[in-house]
Amino acid sequence: MPVYIRKSPMGIPPPSDKAGSSDEENSFLKDPDQLQDQLPQPFRMIDKVLNTLIDSAWEIIQYNEAIRIEEQCKKKIPVFESTGEMQLSRKVTCLAFSEDGNYIFAGFSNGIGVFCSQSNSIISVWEEEGTEITSFYVTSLREQAHLIACVDDMGIARLFSYFSDTVILIKTINEPDDVSGRNICSKFELSKGGDFAAAVLEDSDESWLEVYRCPKDSWLQDVEIAKAALQKQQYPDSQASSATDVTVQPSSVGDIKFSSLTIVMKIKPPKSISGTSLKNPFETLHKTDDGNVIGTGQNHMISSQQLEEQELVFKAMYKNYLEKVEANTTESKPSLGNFHFLLPGGLIPSFADTKGQNGVPIALSLWWSGSHNLFKYLLVRQTKEKTDSEPRPDVVLPNAKPILCSSVSSSTGYIALGLMDGVLTIWDRLLGLPMAVVVLPDTSPVNRVQFFDLCFGNVETTPISLVLPNPKIQVLAACSDGSSYIISTARSKETTLTRLTERADSKDSLPHTYAPIPLYPTLVLLITRNGNIAIMNTDGKPVCCFSLPHTHILADPWRPMFLLSPQNTALFMKADLKLSLDEMSVRQDVDSSLFIFRFCHFSVMESYNNSEIYSQPLKCSESWEEWTDRYFQYRLLSQKYRNETTTTCWRQLQEHTELERQQKGAQMNAMIGNTISRGK
Repeated sequence: MPVYIRKSPMGIPPPSDKAGSSDEENSFLKDPDQLQDQLPQPFRMIDKVLNTLIDSAWEIIQYNEAIRIEEQCKKKIPVFESTGEMQLSRKVTCLAFSEDGNYIFAGFSNGIGVFCSQSNSIISVWEEEGTEITSFYVTSLREQAHLIACVDDMGIARLFSYFSDTVILIKTINEPDDVSGRNICSKFELSKGGDFAAAVLEDSDESWLEVYRCPKDSWLQDVEIAKAALQKQQYPDSQASSATDVTVQPSSVGDIKFSSLTIVMKIKPPKSISGTSLKNPFETLHKTDDGNVIGTGQNHMISSQQLEEQELVFKAMYKNYLEKVEANTTESKPSLGNFHFLLPGGLIPSFADTKGQNGVPIALSLWWSGSHNLFKYLLVRQTKEKTDSEPRPDVVLPNAKPILCSSVSSSTGYIALGLMDGVLTIWDRLLGLPMAVVVLPDTSPVNRVQFFDLCFGNVETTPISLVLPNPKIQVLAACSDGSSYIISTARSKETTLTRLTERADSKDSLPHTYAPIPLYPTLVLLITRNGNIAIMNTDGKPVCCFSLPHTHILADPWRPMFLLSPQNTALFMKADLKLSLDEMSVRQDVDSSLFIFRFCHFSVMESYNNSEIYSQPLKCSESWEEWTDRYFQYRLLSQKYRNETTTTCWRQLQEHTELERQQKGAQMNAMIGNTISRGK
């Protein structure tokens, strides 16, 4: 039997760089990314194994996500209908609640109206043809007396009072003598209590902020005098008639000369940084007078030549990028101001004429669009300052990115700033220090921030033991891509970040409104552009949804009009009657209603009710002694945290130093070895 014997022993062939199937060799014809040479073996095999692991992991993730979505679909979210309806006989452009919750102020296409929130009936109307109110701000002067600040569609700001069931025009802020030379008001607000008012005005070239002091007591006296005069005309022989029996009509107040507003200050945006002739630090500090305000960047020693050379170097390095940016740039607009009134306390002292007055603001925080700095101005200026000079900020809080939005807590003790690139900063105004700086996972700009403020419980009778010197602060931050987060922080404690909503898939599903509900501290009202109204838990899970009647649709979903009652017990949502295309072309006005959702009627929300909690806004100190005591309380509470942080920093510094020493030793040994080898 023949036996075939191999002439050479069987061995393992050597690896080849060209080993592989023909599909792998021609893969660059299908995928442009494969134009480069393939990895040699065994690295190509390792790459295949890793890709297989990644694909398997991704399949598991998709499977788990599908199971999670299926479980959520099985859980039916309760949908509730409205519990009441308030029909609107006119076109309503904006809404606002009074602080006591008894009245609803509505802006019409030709004036202002006041509704009773209990009977849902209209009480008083002020009308002027062609005056469409676009924004409202209402504050209470005293019981049954309110101050109204509003802006119409032409940018004209007006100040009204609501007294004795009558809306009375007090003052037009920027009434133009000539239409071509008028100023436009973009924002007009009042301080709580009506002691101050502020308006952002602009023309074709620049913008500025004007702050006024309101003589509210004089205004109330003027109206009472007019009311007494009207009483004598109506009841000349009657002495028993009371002033409360007379209603002042708008036609009867035309002769009333109200006390005029007093301009406290006029603030313009900071000038762009330019070269200076100052040559030494002494001249720079002398330019700043007492040197108390540092951080504006206006006083420096950089010459015009240095700035020009720096600009030339910058343009030369980033020439390609600047050409694209310049092609997309549009005409620049004046910088607009955003402001908040601040109560006494912290780094801003109180003066004799405001000390002891509860609720009277003493300062104003201000930032301009495109600016990095937050400025604080005292509303009560010292007498040594010139009245005609431009006011200088008393405190400057710098930030790393341009400011896009801001919010203050109810006590004005904390300020939250939304910055570019998804950065959020929370400032502790009482200490003048940043409480937290958070970079959100999505780098989308932050376009809205809002505090979770608990406002229930009698503040005056709240036990002192329940007033924490280091309260927990919660802020809701919303980004322009639809994602939103809840940031929880406290001094000397770790900051936590919770995602509330994911990034929106389309523009129609973008959330438009986020509104925390203080009575339900873990719930947030969410309204999207497609008309969905939902109550979300702070962990991102939906609690319930609200539906309108099938005969109505949400009015202007891209800018929904709603109100939360001051007691946070009900939601008022404006909706329009559904019309066909033919009816819409014939009818100019659409029938609208305010649908009322009272939370007490929904059992699923009662489990989140936390009205038993006493929550007192953080008291703002009125003296440097109280502020110092509070500062030492913070230091004592944070002592353990600071010790741990210091220990961690020292340990990291020692490890880094040891690593540097080892690297330098290895480099030195290598240099010595090279020198010896060369000598041989």
